[in-house]
Amino acid sequence: MHRRITGKLVIATHNPGKLAEMKELLAPYGIEAVSAGELGLAEPDETGNDFRSNAAIKAIAAAQATRLPSFADDSGIVVDALDGAPGIYSARWAGPSKDFTAAMTRIERLLQERGATTPDKRTAHFVSALCVAWPDDHLEEVEARVDGTLVWPPRGTAGFGYDPMFLPDGHDRTFGEMTSIEKHGLPPLGLGLSHRARAFVKLAEICLEPR
Repeated sequence: MHRRITGKLVIATHNPGKLAEMKELLAPYGIEAVSAGELGLAEPDETGNDFRSNAAIKAIAAAQATRLPSFADDSGIVVDALDGAPGIYSARWAGPSKDFTAAMTRIERLLQERGATTPDKRTAHFVSALCVAWPDDHLEEVEARVDGTLVWPPRGTAGFGYDPMFLPDGHDRTFGEMTSIEKHGLPPLGLGLSHRARAFVKLAEICLEPR
């Protein structure tokens, strides 16, 4: 049986980009959200072997620490020519300083080494796994993806992470060139294009009531 989110919700992230997107997605539902970072919660070790299990680790840790329902995302970019890398290690490729310019440069270097110089050899997809955990161990979990190709050099300064090198299928601008509404805004304002928006739509259907 699915459970509705009511009252206060902890967003289990210390990533300001993710936090901004999640708050925008939650806004139409009147949910009072506070982040793990604002509460001073420690970041748990992400020891899962896939996006879904890492999202659950983060949500469960926050729910247990705060005794409030907690919402976590685990997401990353999966590059076909790199055998799925960086995948669940997408954030770690940016290092402690969160240098995603260096991480994108690393991806491009590896693609060049493998001769992936044409769009058909540069396919990739973003994955987002969302989990809501309650203090009584109830979980709600969803996952979604968006397909595209990788461009070089990176384009645009909007978004965060690997957005500037990701060109979603059917579009001529990267995520880094799109406004937040274009990238993850939900209808009628946006198309619900991003992986996180697509996962959120699934979660909203089972856990949220519009105001």
